[in-house]
Amino acid sequence: MSSALELLDRERILAGLTTTAQLALNRLEVFPALDSTNAYLQAGAQEHWPSGAICLAEQQSAGRGRLGRCWQTPFGASLALSLLWRFSLPPDALSGLSLATGIAVARTVQKLGVTEVGLKWPNDVWWRERKLGGILLESGSDAGACYVVAGIGLNVNLPSSTGALIDQPWVDLQEIMGTTALSRNWIAAMLISELVEAFIRFEQSGFADWIEEWARFDIIAGRRVRLTMLNTAVTGIARGVNSTGALLLETGSGEIKPYVGGEISLRIEP
Repeated sequence: MSSALELLDRERILAGLTTTAQLALNRLEVFPALDSTNAYLQAGAQEHWPSGAICLAEQQSAGRGRLGRCWQTPFGASLALSLLWRFSLPPDALSGLSLATGIAVARTVQKLGVTEVGLKWPNDVWWRERKLGGILLESGSDAGACYVVAGIGLNVNLPSSTGALIDQPWVDLQEIMGTTALSRNWIAAMLISELVEAFIRFEQSGFADWIEEWARFDIIAGRRVRLTMLNTAVTGIARGVNSTGALLLETGSGEIKPYVGGEISLRIEP
């Protein structure tokens, strides 16, 4: 692998996929620039594209994170990809899919040889208290069937000028691994394969099958956190997640209550 800029290459990515992923994908597109890979696949879903569509972009002009936040995606410095997947499950059975997606990303990073990768509920990928990647799941229906567009952003080699615009501690794979010799095509193939296999597994067993694995990556369990919702905030000790992927929070009274994702912002208290 060369330290020179490696552009994303559709054929190289396809060649690196697992057999399961190759069989499950219906289309894979790579663009120099897009407003948003999620928006592109959302439009495709409304045009009745089948399950298993992947979109990657070298640069996004309007990349998004949760709660309307901007996701910085400078040209060639990260992985920005989205997956369109159609489920035969009802929408309420998809609870916890965001967490399973996070596990797929964390597995990919581990396969690169990175240790200490963790997940911050509900969908941030961290390394040593700094953000390495993020996930945005958006769902909809087409002809009565439920679909999900899962967007992944993974920092590979962010320039410092871009990093200055990020409003929280961040890190990229180059810093973690101490090398510029990172093949984004290779990483993309591994990530897509993990995502596809995770979604197939989720459709078969839901999130309950993932709780133990989530616990191995969970970086907030046992820590004091603050949840901010639309009109209120609550502080307590994180006690893992339940079978639906809801965060279990122990309040001052000792009661443990579940909180689902959506419009919740979580901060780790000092």
